[in-house]
Amino acid sequence: MAQRNRKQLRLTREDTAALEAISNSRTEPASRVQRAKILIDYSSGMSIATIAKKYSTNRPLVERSIDRALEYGPRQALNDLPRAGRPSLITDDARSWVLSVACKRPVDFGFASETWTYSALAAYIKYNCEREGYPSLKNTGKSFLNKILSRSNIKPHKVSYYLEKRDPEFEDKMASVLHIYKEVALINDENICAVKHTTVSYDEKPGIQAIKNIAPQLQPVPGKYNTIGRDHEYKRLGTLSLLASIDLHTGIITPLVCERHRSKEFIMFLKKLDNQYPKDWKIRVILDNHSAHISKETRAYLKTTPERFEFIFTPKHGSWLNMIEMFFSKIARGLLRHIRVETKTELKERIYQGIDEINQEPVIFRWRYKMEDVSLN
Repeated sequence: MAQRNRKQLRLTREDTAALEAISNSRTEPASRVQRAKILIDYSSGMSIATIAKKYSTNRPLVERSIDRALEYGPRQALNDLPRAGRPSLITDDARSWVLSVACKRPVDFGFASETWTYSALAAYIKYNCEREGYPSLKNTGKSFLNKILSRSNIKPHKVSYYLEKRDPEFEDKMASVLHIYKEVALINDENICAVKHTTVSYDEKPGIQAIKNIAPQLQPVPGKYNTIGRDHEYKRLGTLSLLASIDLHTGIITPLVCERHRSKEFIMFLKKLDNQYPKDWKIRVILDNHSAHISKETRAYLKTTPERFEFIFTPKHGSWLNMIEMFFSKIARGLLRHIRVETKTELKERIYQGIDEINQEPVIFRWRYKMEDVSLN
């Protein structure tokens, strides 16, 4: 009976194609798919009762879909109409307060945590909203809180990292280091022997762990075990620091293995270098700005050996410019990899032994990055 009082739904060719595509879709929302099927069937002359039975739905839903299509058009009728609903009670000021809290650290509000979780932030909002004049936030939950933060792309539970503004003299310091490398390469290539100086690249490698097996180590056995076997448990015996330089002209490594790497140990290393080269030579040292390298104790020692040492400092965050890092990378992949010892003394002895073996066939490292931009004129 209701169908007699409704106009016939006429679909254009484009409407039919669009409705059929949606009715056969596997990605469209189910409500849109069902409405498309209802409109196709109704336009073909099928009764409302038959349509409702075909799709196991109720008659009023079918009638609403048809009436909406007759009023707004078949394709517009597939979407839900906007609902007036109750206006939001959450004011812009309340949202701004939530954002201001989220953008501060929990520790600023007396908590121990450094970053917010959604649960902790929601609890703080609910507990303090009335005192702050925003009672509408009393029932704030994690999902609603997520909506507020997402709109402003605020993620207070995450931490991203940045690099502090680099040394304002970065380019100048890098140029100084590269100029030295260019000069060294020229001396090496031309085999110039008249110079009375040498250049070394220096740094420390701290935290080398002395690790002891607590169960027998099993060596490979042909046809039975193809790798070294070790128990998962082990014993830490402490750490050592390797202070080392590489002579950029000869490739010879000068090591000093110590318990620590303070000014005291750095001065010991400088004395070791002092004993290795002719007394009338200048020793140019490329190194970073570690506190031990510029300490009062170090400066006092340098005054006792005037004109002996010249320090060329790499820029801040520019340790990659120091060629000794290539050597440290090499021993980390070789000499120190998987090393197990019985004592720290054994670790110290094996480091010295390993470097002695490397020095039997020294490698002269060459720096190549940006060298074409460097001129010795």
